[in-house]
Amino acid sequence: QVLVVESGGGLVQTGGSLRLSCEVSGKIIKTHSTGWYRLAPGKERELVAIITSEGTANYADLAKDRFTISGDNDTNTVYLQMNSLKPEETAIYYCNARGISRRAVPGTRIAFDSWGQGTQVTVSS
Repeated sequence: QVLVVESGGGLVQTGGSLRLSCEVSGKIIKTHSTGWYRLAPGKERELVAIITSEGTANYADLAKDRFTISGDNDTNTVYLQMNSLKPEETAIYYCNARGISRRAVPGTRIAFDSWGQGTQVTVSS
């Protein structure tokens, strides 16, 4: 089982910054990619940014120039630095990790696609 835990959300004023953390743990062989998504009231979930284990990052247009995703392979933690936040970015931010993990039977493996519980980000006007 792979566990994904987000932290770092909170209340911030318009134009402020937050740094979200996503810790991935478990019997992980390799994490292929870790991404941040958000779900705002009345809207569909949308991708914010994603990073591979090799460090290649991709951003949604909404995040370019303001958000930075980074990762620490030693601790299996991915960060999302968000700057110049806007009220419309109030949402629950979720982390998703995909990769390969060990199964209970020695020598076997299984793909994982795991989500965290989310962390609330509120941007006040």
